[in-house]
Amino acid sequence: MVRILAIDDDEQILKLIRNALTKEGYDVTVLGDPTEFHRLKLSDYQLILLDVMMPGMDGFALCEEIRDLVDCPILFLTAKTKEADIMRGLGLGGDDYITKPFGIGELRARVAAHLRREIREKKHVVSLDGVRFCLKEKKMRYGDTDLELTKSEYAICEYLGMNHGQVFSKERIYEHVFGYEKESDNSVITEHVKNIRAKCQRAGFQPIETVWGIGYRWR
Repeated sequence: MVRILAIDDDEQILKLIRNALTKEGYDVTVLGDPTEFHRLKLSDYQLILLDVMMPGMDGFALCEEIRDLVDCPILFLTAKTKEADIMRGLGLGGDDYITKPFGIGELRARVAAHLRREIREKKHVVSLDGVRFCLKEKKMRYGDTDLELTKSEYAICEYLGMNHGQVFSKERIYEHVFGYEKESDNSVITEHVKNIRAKCQRAGFQPIETVWGIGYRWR
């Protein structure tokens, strides 16, 4: 599941953000005091929403503080729309602005667009909760352990991992891995998932969840 962090001193804004994005399937953490960011593991988040005007530490200062700690998109929430402010924020490592007041639709659209871009741009290595997909070499690693997966097993893991949180039927997985020209065989996917789980279990984790009556998803 995609994890999003929202930092704003306005409780109503945080409530709006959490409700709007939780309904989209995101795991949303909110923080009202920007000076407490150090108690969070920022690398766990795939996107950060950051208010500009906050007491104690403004959004620009916070962005500058954390930019070297994270490589995820940082989106400013601000009423400041002057070009100088925009240039300053982008120069400090911000990726975009959402101007207050904003609508729920705009918030959801901007967040979704940046998350899609992240998936497209990470062409070589993608990390998901301790699992690293080496896309070029077609290898999967958990911690310091390389999983000895077959080509088909890796393809299943990459497909589910790159679409983590979504549920896919066995037919859909089969079509993605083996192609539409082949006749779907659900037992093949079942056996592959069984083997993947055994190998992952030996490495100390279990990423594939069965959704009964539907199919599988990456936890």
